[in-house]
Amino acid sequence: MMSNTNDLLNRINAKYSTMSKGHKLLATYITDNYDKAVFLTAAKMGETVGISESTVVRFATSLGYKGYPDFQKALEELVRNKLNSVQRMEVTYGRISQSQILETVLQSDRDKIKTTLEKIDADAFDLAVDTILQSRKIYIVGIRSCAPLASFLAFYMNLMFEDVCLLTTNSSSELFEQMVRIGKDDVIIGISFPRYSMRTLKALEFANNRSAKVITITDSIHSPMNLYSSCNLIADSDMASIVDSLVAPLSVINALIVALCMKKQNIVAKTLTELEDIWNEYQVYENDEIDYIDDSIKVHYAKLGDSQDE
Repeated sequence: MMSNTNDLLNRINAKYSTMSKGHKLLATYITDNYDKAVFLTAAKMGETVGISESTVVRFATSLGYKGYPDFQKALEELVRNKLNSVQRMEVTYGRISQSQILETVLQSDRDKIKTTLEKIDADAFDLAVDTILQSRKIYIVGIRSCAPLASFLAFYMNLMFEDVCLLTTNSSSELFEQMVRIGKDDVIIGISFPRYSMRTLKALEFANNRSAKVITITDSIHSPMNLYSSCNLIADSDMASIVDSLVAPLSVINALIVALCMKKQNIVAKTLTELEDIWNEYQVYENDEIDYIDDSIKVHYAKLGDSQDE
């Protein structure tokens, strides 16, 4: 499949005049309803259009695809960034019954981790680790549903590195103000999934123009986030769901954190030792309740009361 997301429509347009009647019906349906067609099996699409499943498969191969699954991937690229929130909700409601929600969502998340493991570039991952280790300052940006991922990554980066900046994104101008000193010795990690964030893309463009290293965590080699990056970490996310599935991206981030920790074991151990002392001194994790009650005192007074009544 070509990287051009209009490739499928170009192929259909090029062959339309020589297509059979059944293929023309299917071509018209896909062109007008590609946001729905992407979620249909070959059998269901044939039923919807009024042709046989085998005709649907032949249509896919006539366009130059290896089979229906390859054709469906082309459809996915076409609609990847075109579904709005209402359409995503409608698609999800149409695919999952109420009784199957828990099982379906968990299985889907499991499958995304599996496919991510199968196709992620190990060399790119190693390059990301080395790039971060060699950088003077680390910038991290993630907007909207990706903001928790960026925050999670920044939390652990701060345990390992002295100069980590989690970009806050209330406005585009504020974003650039925080990056005004970014340069060739720095790195920015941009996290974005469909629907892609233009502010994240602009931050990566700005960093690239300042000769900073750019690492992306996104869903596809065709993601616009990769326009300015030298290192792409690809993780599957759900492009059609009420809630974005970010399980696989979080798993990749976990792996990145662990890899960096392994490279900086002594520094991390020293930092954690210092933090343990601070947590103990300021009671961060123990007796955290403001109105802490010692149950042993309550029992003691209860026993005294009982003896007085006798």
